[in-house]
Amino acid sequence: MNILLQKTLIAVCVAATVSTAWTAFGAPRPNREAKQFKYSTTIEKERPELNEETKRLISAYRRNPSKENLAALRKQVEINYDKVIARKKAKLEELKRTARHPSKVQEMQEIVDEVVQSRESRIEQSMRRFTDPRLKPGSRDAKSDYLPVIGAAQNVSIAYTPVTNEDYAQFLKATKRKPPKDWVRGVMPADRAQHPVVNVSHADAVAYCQWLTSRDGQAIYRLPTEEEWEYAAGHMPKDADFNCGENNDTTPVDAYEKTRSACGAIDMWGNCWEWTSTKITSSNTKRGKPVMAVKGGSWSSSRMDCRTERKDEGREAAKGFGDVSFRVIRED
Repeated sequence: MNILLQKTLIAVCVAATVSTAWTAFGAPRPNREAKQFKYSTTIEKERPELNEETKRLISAYRRNPSKENLAALRKQVEINYDKVIARKKAKLEELKRTARHPSKVQEMQEIVDEVVQSRESRIEQSMRRFTDPRLKPGSRDAKSDYLPVIGAAQNVSIAYTPVTNEDYAQFLKATKRKPPKDWVRGVMPADRAQHPVVNVSHADAVAYCQWLTSRDGQAIYRLPTEEEWEYAAGHMPKDADFNCGENNDTTPVDAYEKTRSACGAIDMWGNCWEWTSTKITSSNTKRGKPVMAVKGGSWSSSRMDCRTERKDEGREAAKGFGDVSFRVIRED
């Protein structure tokens, strides 16, 4: 055996030994299922179940909606939320020790800052959900075109999916409006019928809602406010499956149907941003040009940007974008 080959084999053996020893001494192994944090020790694909004490207090308030029962429920919600903050802070400290890249620490720091700063508003959102009489066991399991937005007004429900190209084609046929620019010669791409419609302006989305309203004759259809969208989405599990960084374009709206939002809707994170009716007013907006809030991230976004709590993401209302679609609210 020549000298060069001997040295190569020795190097390989040493590397293998070091790698084994490193693992044996407790170095974190990459978690192949983790999507947001490569070395995460937990896989959070679904929101955690409510603990038994919270369920008991919700039930007690339902039976007797007194001030005392409401206060007891709120106290428990505060305890639950503070435990979440403690877990996030512990994860941040863990990542400071184990993260392979500073960006992961920064991402976790942003999450910690957000949960601390929004403590009161998040607790209030939870209280509105838990005291909503429409919140029942298995309510997320129901499949329907429109689903109740728990925590919002009693007559508000939201579409199960974003508006698809096929849906939008029916609207165009009835109204003769201009088709999206990605439709060649104005014809819907046959292989993208179930993809979310994109390249539609905020006004186009509003017109679609008005068309639904006139066709229905009873219910009112409109775009969700940013707050309503957040109630419908709820917590985004950090390792949930959706179209973000996994495809180079949009996917059918039901491609990740096992990933459901708080109300049971699908495709609320990733794939396409969604227009809302909430106007953004900040130093970053263009003077004189309305900018509307969009929510949920897209196929080309970072997972951090897909989080429900992401604020101040907007698009110029007059334009259509290749990564922005919309979802409809129905008021009965």
